[in-house]
Amino acid sequence: MEEPKISTRPSICFRPINPSDLERLEQIHRDIFPIRYESEFFQNVVNGGDILSWAAVDRSRPDGLSDELIGFVTAKIGPAKETEISDLIRYDSCKGEETLVYILTLGVVESYRKRGIAKLLIKEVIKYACSIPACRGVYLHVIAHNSPAIRLYKRMSFRCVRRLHGFYIINGQHFDSFLFVYFINGSRSPCSPFDLVVFILNYMRSGIKSVASRLTMKHEEKGLKWLKCKDMTRCLLPTQNKRNLASERASSGYDYV
Repeated sequence: MEEPKISTRPSICFRPINPSDLERLEQIHRDIFPIRYESEFFQNVVNGGDILSWAAVDRSRPDGLSDELIGFVTAKIGPAKETEISDLIRYDSCKGEETLVYILTLGVVESYRKRGIAKLLIKEVIKYACSIPACRGVYLHVIAHNSPAIRLYKRMSFRCVRRLHGFYIINGQHFDSFLFVYFINGSRSPCSPFDLVVFILNYMRSGIKSVASRLTMKHEEKGLKWLKCKDMTRCLLPTQNKRNLASERASSGYDYV
């Protein structure tokens, strides 16, 4: 595929992928990915089936190419409980059936790379997901040796939650995958730094309350156990009964307070 020429100041815009993009979309997928996708997948994307899509185009390109794909992202939304990360999602019964957005494919033609287009495409997906109150996050898989993509996801605050061994099979070889999640709408990883801070603060607060409670109890016990005598020489134990108290009064001549 011939690489498009870039103007000195490209004007990147986003739009939905439509049927006229079919051939271009298939070609870019073949050039970028080692995995081959079925024609049914592409038909689903361009015809607006159950797959969401965003196309990146450069409006500054001449010769009628200002609407040609130079990048894309495809995604799918589904029930959170049916995904492989359902155990990481904090459910809120008030929001009904909660969902997740899964990024299927993401790509930018070589001549337009390192211009932040992939990042902008991901932001479009996140913006869409955030607009759905019941959506709890955006997640994706990335092959373990794709270092540029991994750095991008980390910079965008995606959390790497798992390493899946042998997830991809390419030309008969197995390759590991990392699973990244971007939590939204109040959801977050159970092991997030925020949760750790909250746990520590709650632990310290409960510890302080426990110490204060013990000191109060000791003070009260001491006050009950040792009652001051008028002459500061005799004391009365609270376990003494009335008969013992009367006997002490008769023999000592002191009143106890």
